[in-house]
Amino acid sequence: MINMSILRHVNILGSMRCFSSSGPQILRTGDILRQSRIFSDEDIIDYSKVSHDSNPLHFDAEVARNSGFEERLVHGMLVAALFPRIIASRFPGAIYVSQSLQFKWPVYVGDEVMGEVQAVNIRESKKKYMVKFSTKCFKSGELLVIDGEAIAILPSLALG
Repeated sequence: MINMSILRHVNILGSMRCFSSSGPQILRTGDILRQSRIFSDEDIIDYSKVSHDSNPLHFDAEVARNSGFEERLVHGMLVAALFPRIIASRFPGAIYVSQSLQFKWPVYVGDEVMGEVQAVNIRESKKKYMVKFSTKCFKSGELLVIDGEAIAILPSLALG
């Protein structure tokens, strides 16, 4: 059972923002920030142009099905781009230091994906903050499609 009086939860796109205190919203260990996105054909084309990744699994449904997938795949790195987007949108000036990723399940064009970053360690250093985040993407509500960790240097812990 979750004690809602101590749960600190942030949903970037939604209206649910529950904090245990009424003061300034400051990032604390355990806080979760989320953002959802539906990936489109246009996203796949644009990402392919920038990355030069023209793997037919992203463009040809027959090739994708012959390779064991249900449909054309969204580039895994495009889905993972939700993580720096979430962090930078809440902490302008954040410096992304590292990211590890494990791709667990495919994401298909049209899937809604929820990206989630959770602060697991916060360390102050020279008036900045080194934050380790658990990073996860889910589709269909609870299916974990990407799992990893990120480290970012934040200029402040104030949620923007």
